[in-house]
Amino acid sequence: MKLSAAFAILTDLRFAFQAAFFPTVSAIFRSPSLLFHPRDVSRVFMSHVWKTFGDGTDEGGRPVKLALIPENAHGVVLDVGAGHGHTIPYLDRAKVTKYVALEPNTLMHSEIRTRAAAAGFTEAAGTLLLLPYGAEDTALIASALGGGGADTLIAILTLCSIPDAERTFGALVRGVLRPGGALLFYEHVLSPRADVARWQRFWTPLWRRAFDGCCLDRPTHVWVARMDLWAEGRVWGKEGEEEEHLFWHRVGRFIRKAE
Repeated sequence: MKLSAAFAILTDLRFAFQAAFFPTVSAIFRSPSLLFHPRDVSRVFMSHVWKTFGDGTDEGGRPVKLALIPENAHGVVLDVGAGHGHTIPYLDRAKVTKYVALEPNTLMHSEIRTRAAAAGFTEAAGTLLLLPYGAEDTALIASALGGGGADTLIAILTLCSIPDAERTFGALVRGVLRPGGALLFYEHVLSPRADVARWQRFWTPLWRRAFDGCCLDRPTHVWVARMDLWAEGRVWGKEGEEEEHLFWHRVGRFIRKAE
């Protein structure tokens, strides 16, 4: 891997700190107790990062999401790690009856509400539900869904950051996705190229601390594919993406077995 590609991540780090450092420090001055809650500080930082980079990140994945989401998302949709709700505009309102945003960072919830309302999903109408839980809180999520589960699980650039990801996401799928339901994902994952993977593992400890747990070196697509839950499934790549890239993406669609 060329050093220029391996160290390009430093530019991303610099821009992120320029966008979020001073607002985060300001939040700490307003509420000094944040210093005793590093995870909360990380979430403040990430909320400001996403205000700057969320739209651009969404635009970079637009062709993938246009091909993946409108055709396949239906019924009750659970958006895992909803962020600012960038998934919402890709939902076909004629097919989706309810949008459930799973987002533990409550600082992002106002953005979700705004995008959801623009697409016709509201809490007042019962077509929007915001859950301030992590993906590991399967029992709470299932309870909030009323025991009915979800018809579609969507994970867009989020499985990189959930704790104990393989076990946690497996439990979420088993506990929440209905038989016959669809899992749709678009994630950056561990590269199959050994040289790129070495750099992903090198940078992950720093990147994880800066970006609320985000890891560059997770073979998420492999973990999903080997779950013994699927009637059918397919994984493919992002068209035109260079292999020599620290953020190497995989896209997937899996259908849970009917009981």
